Amino acid sequence: MFMDPNHLIILAAVVDAGGLTQGARALGKSQPSLSRSLATLEARLGLPLFEAGRRPLIPTELGEALAAQGRIIRAAGLEATAQVDLYKGGKTGAVRVAGTPVFMDAVIATMIAGFQMAHPNVRIDQSYGYADSLIRDLNNGTLDLAICPLPPSAVPDGLAFEEIMQGRNVIACRVGHPLARKKTLRLSDIAPYPWIAPPTTSPLYEDMKAILKEIEVDDFKVSFSGGSISSVRTVLEGSDSLTILPYAVVFMLRHLKSVTALDIHIKHAPRNLGILHPVDETASPAARRFRKHLEVEFTSLARSITHAQQSSVWRD
Repeated sequence: MFMDPNHLIILAAVVDAGGLTQGARALGKSQPSLSRSLATLEARLGLPLFEAGRRPLIPTELGEALAAQGRIIRAAGLEATAQVDLYKGGKTGAVRVAGTPVFMDAVIATMIAGFQMAHPNVRIDQSYGYADSLIRDLNNGTLDLAICPLPPSAVPDGLAFEEIMQGRNVIACRVGHPLARKKTLRLSDIAPYPWIAPPTTSPLYEDMKAILKEIEVDDFKVSFSGGSISSVRTVLEGSDSLTILPYAVVFMLRHLKSVTALDIHIKHAPRNLGILHPVDETASPAARRFRKHLEVEFTSLARSITHAQQSSVWRD
């Protein structure tokens, strides 16, 4: 025999409240509608749910047993409603985010940690990639948002690009490097030193070549090549090698007091860092909430950099 779950919820409310009027008030329904529902349930069962002639209402053994099931159903309904509200509010669910390795590990990971402190029930699925693969994954629906540098003219149809920070690369080295101790630097001063090269598919690799071309160094020495910020930092700290890094990355590493940026102006690539996502907003509420979190965090980061740095590496 199938019983209407709503009838069991009504029965539980009446039993718990001690009467039809009180039960109707608890459920926000009319007393006559509750009376009809209970009469229908009793008719289907062929058994009474309340002891005859007792006031306040006293459930029979069967009535109490069915009321217990009604409480379970009502609790499950309330929990389901709460879960829907949390999901719609972006407080549960999953976010699929990707970006360039160095930036994701040095900058975005810290922002992810802050987001999850506030929203521990949101899962972040992070991966790595450069513009071409990120755009492909966004278009095929396997990615919610990407953080990457792009020139305005390179934003493809169907995707939105929200700029979050100026594109500023710097020549990075260890604290105590001979060049870091010089009061005045020229681009030609960096020519004798070896380089830590970013992956050849990275925009940073093209930026490094552009810098070396600017100082007319065609045959440059690569002492190490790698994409992990941890390995790059370790090699940088223990050698006189130079590398090219986004200034935001160097800024985020400043508390280590082991890596610094040379105070020398270099040409900046014609692109800015931004959040790339589908125009049609197919992403989950959690993904949209996370995107807003990144926008706030980058606004704060840009302000901190501006306040802390007045050197030529950051000024236009």
